[in-house]
Amino acid sequence: MGYPSLEACVRDLERNGQLIRIREEVDPHLEMAAIHMRVFERGGPALLFENVKGSPFRAVSNLFGTLDRSRFMFRDTLERVQTLVELKYDPLRALRHPVRHLASLAAATSAMPRRAAARSFDTTRVGALPQIVNWPADGGPFITLPQVLTEDIRRPGVLHANLGMYRIQMAGNEYVLDREVGLHYQIHRGIGVHQAIANAAGVPLKVSIFVGGPPAHTLAAVMPLPEGLAEVTFAGALGNRAFRWFRDEDGHIISVDADFVITGTVHPHETRPEGPFGDHLGYYSLAHPFPVMRVSRVRHRRDAIWPFTVVGRPPQEDTSFGALIHELTGSAIPQEIPGLRAVHAVDAAGVHPLLLAIASERYTPYLDEREPQEILTIANHILGKNQLSLAKYLWICAHEDDPDLDIHDVTAFLMHVLERIDPARDLHFQTRTTIDTLDYSGTGLNEGSKVTIAAAGPRRRELWRELPAGLDLPRPFASAALALPGAAVVEAPRFVNYEAAEREIAALAAELRGRALDGLPLLVLCDDAGFAAAGIDNFVWVTFTRSNPSHDVHGVGSFIEHKHWGCRGPLIIDARIKPHHAPPLEKDPAVERRVDRLGQRGASLHGVI
Repeated sequence: MGYPSLEACVRDLERNGQLIRIREEVDPHLEMAAIHMRVFERGGPALLFENVKGSPFRAVSNLFGTLDRSRFMFRDTLERVQTLVELKYDPLRALRHPVRHLASLAAATSAMPRRAAARSFDTTRVGALPQIVNWPADGGPFITLPQVLTEDIRRPGVLHANLGMYRIQMAGNEYVLDREVGLHYQIHRGIGVHQAIANAAGVPLKVSIFVGGPPAHTLAAVMPLPEGLAEVTFAGALGNRAFRWFRDEDGHIISVDADFVITGTVHPHETRPEGPFGDHLGYYSLAHPFPVMRVSRVRHRRDAIWPFTVVGRPPQEDTSFGALIHELTGSAIPQEIPGLRAVHAVDAAGVHPLLLAIASERYTPYLDEREPQEILTIANHILGKNQLSLAKYLWICAHEDDPDLDIHDVTAFLMHVLERIDPARDLHFQTRTTIDTLDYSGTGLNEGSKVTIAAAGPRRRELWRELPAGLDLPRPFASAALALPGAAVVEAPRFVNYEAAEREIAALAAELRGRALDGLPLLVLCDDAGFAAAGIDNFVWVTFTRSNPSHDVHGVGSFIEHKHWGCRGPLIIDARIKPHHAPPLEKDPAVERRVDRLGQRGASLHGVI
């Protein structure tokens, strides 16, 4: 289905019973986000807010809230775009099956961006846009679904431009209202490369921020596309409508179909504190200096609609984004890394903290006892690949040991590895390296460590499926619970500092040494064992968002041999909240009570929430 505008999409969803209008006035400060989350949690429809307090503009959210709705919006183009992405990764496929791929190749040609005549927009100011604040401690209102376009000053042109989704702080902190906005992006992203080039030349970087437009444009901004496939071309193919653009008098690229366009410049080395912001790990990212954009103009269509989403502990709407992206890219990443069969960034663990991978282990077919070798080479390749490089924990296993293993069954995957690892041999660390900017478990902004946990070969142990009655733990450790077979969570005292933690864990390891614990290869120290053991989502969220491998991985009978760390007994991960961690996200009870009114009889969301 080719939507020429966001308005067309909204009307289509409403006609098909997939969108509800909220007529009541709603407050963009916390209330709109709370409404969105309440509806998303129930698998509800998209929401059109018709009366946003303090703004003349309507707003829409939860467009991508379910995978089925995302498929519906792109029902006429999904299959063709899947083939187009596959062909970019494997161009020879078109030569092998030319007739089958003619439609996709024709679609790629018709999807090329088109220069259009300049169109007339109305103008407004940043402060008149919906000032949506998601979480109580957020530093101000943010644009959560922007499409940020920049160019390499050495190679200008829309086909070489980067269209990415980087959060935008609209007000608060030290920003001059209506004249400045903040840009937050991770260091490896395309906009960062463009800014570094502009900084080196001593010139401002022109930035265009698009909000709204056909939903294909929003999805294109978050897609991990193969080299040579421009985001604007992908948007045209997915939306069945070429990306239309013109340059304004200041040289900015303007999307003809966007609902809003904010243009401006980023000057070399000019920053402001940006944040805090409730982020996808389930915690706040704190205030740090990030580039500031000087705003030159804010344009909008007549009857424009402001799309937004809420970012927080998964699952959220970006979980559905991820599911759709997986459908579109299919096996693209494995095709780029020889020997890789599948890779899964675990959404429940905040995406980047935990990667699971299945790969081929073929290096030593003549050995009686197989061990990780080829999969370690593949692991290094994974950790050097675009956003996969942000991972902290990579669990990787050999395809040959269980060809039917489902990488998306997190419990079964972890059990498979725990049955096979030799903790004296199979842990491989990278220290003092980069991690996700949003992850505060490390030693500083962008600073932390990684560990690969590899498993290849036959099953080494039977995992405990219940804790034995006589498993006594020394003080100050309290209750323990099995989170999954072979992995127990242990309630520990409040974390004070790393020196005290080393002493506590050394005492625990000494007490456990010599005990028959082979069926329990993993112990996780946490603040609340009941919460961490309540389900696999809680377990992976606590374990992998609250630990830094180099500082928080310990073990019973640990040793260092020729700079290799290992242990002979159970692995111990200290996943307690540390003083330097960012605070977790918590809803405001008073706002939640206000939202209840919309579910009452006669209100817009009666029967939905």
